[in-house]
Amino acid sequence: MPVATTDPDAALMLRVKRGDRAAFEELVAHYQQPVLNFVYRTLPDSTEAEDLAQGTFVQVWKSADRYEPNAKFSTWLFTIARNLCLNELRRRYRHPADSLDAPAHADSDEPRGHSVEDKRETTAPDTLLRGELEAKVDEAVAALPENQRTALLLWQQDDLGYEDIAKVLGCSLSAVKSLIHRARETLKTRLKPYLRTGEWGEPLATDEHR
Repeated sequence: MPVATTDPDAALMLRVKRGDRAAFEELVAHYQQPVLNFVYRTLPDSTEAEDLAQGTFVQVWKSADRYEPNAKFSTWLFTIARNLCLNELRRRYRHPADSLDAPAHADSDEPRGHSVEDKRETTAPDTLLRGELEAKVDEAVAALPENQRTALLLWQQDDLGYEDIAKVLGCSLSAVKSLIHRARETLKTRLKPYLRTGEWGEPLATDEHR
């Protein structure tokens, strides 16, 4: 069965391919925050994340005429986002001085956690404790090898299964499962001192949503 008949976003992208700007704006509205979250966890600087997220959708628009619904739209979209992140990481590696003036994330006043905009109504002590824990989570995720980090972040996207992640990473299904398993085990080990209850550890230990 053609992907466009089972994936409404792929159908929207085919409309974008025909020049439908309204369809493009609908896709942006749907995926803007997930893409921003993914990029932010890969390159934890809000300004850089917003630029790369915007660049992802610019690339989607520019590549519309070459789009073919061979996989779910989200798979194609996150492949673009990952490639842009990798390009930026390579640029930083080649030109490390360019990043010296960037604000250190650890000293930033920006909210930490799964998204750039993550507002929570909690008391001050709860906010402080949650912020400290999420800072440790961010540090642990950032320290993962790139493939493990990307596999884990994509795994957290509701509509991406193991096969979709394999297409983004260009590896086998078994390799994806291994990457996610190793990433979760590493995070559980590194975060164990900070997890006083099973609340935060449980999502890393189960596959109920897969």
